[in-house]
Amino acid sequence: MICKTVKEGFECAFMTKNGCSFVNGICGTIIDKCEGCEKITDYESGKFCKVYADPANKWLNGRCPTATHVKLEIKETQKINPLKASKRASKNV
Repeated sequence: MICKTVKEGFECAFMTKNGCSFVNGICGTIIDKCEGCEKITDYESGKFCKVYADPANKWLNGRCPTATHVKLEIKETQKINPLKASKRASKNV
């Protein structure tokens, strides 16, 4: 339905016939950690996330799961078989 609170005139998943169904009846604005994300939309009443109604809550456990500006670093360690490593070392002697 069309939002009648902070995102006035735009589609909102939380809007019902009785008003906003989100906690406190209003969406939360973005926080500093959200700056640079592609999922931010600028409205007359402020900047809001397209995905989450309360973006500050998504940053409590580290990082937001849908943040486009934060790159996830995966450190892969190569597994070495100790038996093969010792055989290789003995051939080089």
